[in-house]
Amino acid sequence: MNKVKTLILRTAGTNCDKETAHAFSQAGSEVTFLHINELIKERKYFQDHQILALPGGFTYGDDIASGKILANELRNALQDEIVEFVKSGKLVIGICNGFQILVKMGLLPNVAGKDMGDVEATLARNNSGKFEDRWIHLSKVVTKKDICVWTKGLPEVIFIPVAHGEGKFIPCDKSVLEALWKAGQVVFQYSDENGEAVDYPDNPNGSVDRIAGVCDPTGRILGLMPHPERHVSYLQHPFWQRLDKSDSSLGVGLQIFKNGVSYVKRSL
Repeated sequence: MNKVKTLILRTAGTNCDKETAHAFSQAGSEVTFLHINELIKERKYFQDHQILALPGGFTYGDDIASGKILANELRNALQDEIVEFVKSGKLVIGICNGFQILVKMGLLPNVAGKDMGDVEATLARNNSGKFEDRWIHLSKVVTKKDICVWTKGLPEVIFIPVAHGEGKFIPCDKSVLEALWKAGQVVFQYSDENGEAVDYPDNPNGSVDRIAGVCDPTGRILGLMPHPERHVSYLQHPFWQRLDKSDSSLGVGLQIFKNGVSYVKRSL
């Protein structure tokens, strides 16, 4: 496949769509912005694209709960199309609010591997009780299975920003948490710069097991609370003027988007 096309979904309150589009463009993908109402009206867009991206923001003002309204819209109006999109081998990524949406519509973590699973987790209010907006370290969870197609070749520790008020990942019960670890679906954990376990403020929300991102059992659907699209250039690093511009950790978020585009070129 020569052309990779990414569909970036937006609605009222989405505010990271342009940054996400820039990241995918830098990674070599064509990008289409689409409002949820247009997608419901013209469902052929699912056929024309290989990647579906749900960017960050505050969809519908986070009324009821973060991401809940758009999750309901997608599940009720477009479930068949989304299931077919995923079953055909295509990719989905949800960042921050997008992660919340994927969890609340049952696409993540979906440990049971259903077409569209039950809601098995939530993203609850931060332990601090306030909006957390700063740069943090993430450690990539390394397992023998290494199923997530989005994280290939990433350093063991990466540095990217968070910006959320409801980012505390909580599985619905112990069995879901155990299944996540057993299947290799835990992708990122909050850590210090050496990859070691941390508490607040380095774990900005109090997530269970410091979980910052998970994938589905296929490894093709990724959700994470931090914002890789905000670190795709060394110029976005908060200390860029003090650092060696050849440092591979600068702009490290771009690798996630490159991985998605490369997978599509190789596999679809």
